[in-house]
Amino acid sequence: MNAVSDSPSRPIEEEHCDVLVVGGGPAGSTVSALLVERGYKVVVLDKDRHPRFHIGESLLPANLPLFERLGVAEEMRAIGMHKAGAEFISPHHAHTQTFVFADAWDKSMPHAYQVKRAEFDALLLKNAERRGAQVHQGSKATGVIFADDGSVQVDAKHGDGTQRRWHARFLVDASGRDTFLANRFRIKQRNPDHNSSAVYAHFAHARRHEGLAEGNISIFWFEHGWFWFIPMSNDTTSVGMVTWPHHMKTRAGRSLERFLMDNIAACPALQERLAHAERMTPVEATGNFSYSASRNHGANYLMLGDAYAFVDPVFSSGVWLAMNSGVVGADTVDACLRDPAAAPAALRRFDRVMRHGPRHFSWFIYRMTNPIMRDFFMYPKNVFRVKEALLSVLAGDIFGKTPIWRSLLVFKALYYLANVLQPRRAYAAWKKRRWNIRPVDDAAQYQT
Repeated sequence: MNAVSDSPSRPIEEEHCDVLVVGGGPAGSTVSALLVERGYKVVVLDKDRHPRFHIGESLLPANLPLFERLGVAEEMRAIGMHKAGAEFISPHHAHTQTFVFADAWDKSMPHAYQVKRAEFDALLLKNAERRGAQVHQGSKATGVIFADDGSVQVDAKHGDGTQRRWHARFLVDASGRDTFLANRFRIKQRNPDHNSSAVYAHFAHARRHEGLAEGNISIFWFEHGWFWFIPMSNDTTSVGMVTWPHHMKTRAGRSLERFLMDNIAACPALQERLAHAERMTPVEATGNFSYSASRNHGANYLMLGDAYAFVDPVFSSGVWLAMNSGVVGADTVDACLRDPAAAPAALRRFDRVMRHGPRHFSWFIYRMTNPIMRDFFMYPKNVFRVKEALLSVLAGDIFGKTPIWRSLLVFKALYYLANVLQPRRAYAAWKKRRWNIRPVDDAAQYQT
């Protein structure tokens, strides 16, 4: 019997289910709703009580078909801000560049939504419960035991103070950045190719664009990374800085609020958009932003979404990767429980899909601060349909039978050729990037 626990043993209530899901965010809610449809008894443990604050408010067009599948499309229209595209603003270019999702390869997903995650996550979790999942909010998983008979036992402290041991045939870790299993297995690793931190808050009265562009996300490059500007409903705008940990060390005793505002002042285009804005929420910070676990599954468990890996959010990929992992996760759990002989193939497919998304987004993310890549984004060309393919990546259309891969190869070839033709500029960018991603450990920099 393999036990991994951070809770002392004590007499606790015993409960049983088919599938236990740790975490009620987008990944956990999605996999729970889909597994209940297939007849499984599903229990969800979420340490939080919803609604609760969360960042990651910008969704992708690829989410839209899944909202229909989950039966929440109308509710999403009610809470979401229409997002027609993404705008990029560079301090080294006189113009801005907007990518409109309707111009992507697949014309059937012309927009997305910006959402307040408190509302969005609560909506998805309520939907899972409405469909039949047993949801326990304010309930924290404290330990896990993988029994010799192939079952899984999870100890949990529930919101009413009771201690319970859940016996399940299968465990799904959808705990997000808490990485319930990866921490206990000691397999969580800092991403060696990327290293970033985030400082963020919500603002009222930020200046938005007019008309159909009102809900567009804006990405502002600046010297130490980039900012997001995400318009949401009821005059709420999420603003965040993604920067290198060594830049966080320059905070030098300033409050997080002062540090964020000082950096906004270093980005004049963003400062102008916030000239009359008022901060609505405390400024918060998150370090160790990019990571992954060395594996994402076992014979009787899966890790979904951020519980497995998280990459820089510049392409707003987090919620889409989490929910898509819930879809493939439901297929995988179903295959493993219904036909054990099919389990190895199902788990291999799950592993491929889970690695596919972060890998393809990361190729662009790692190069987004490179001035040559910045030129490609600011002066997009559609030769060999490379702009349409790039837009498809921005829309999240990277799974299934999407036809974008040849055009993406052309895009990458052109990028590498541009680096060869500009060797000094390319070398300077590579050297600066290596300096930026060096690890820095100073947890005090992320405290208020």
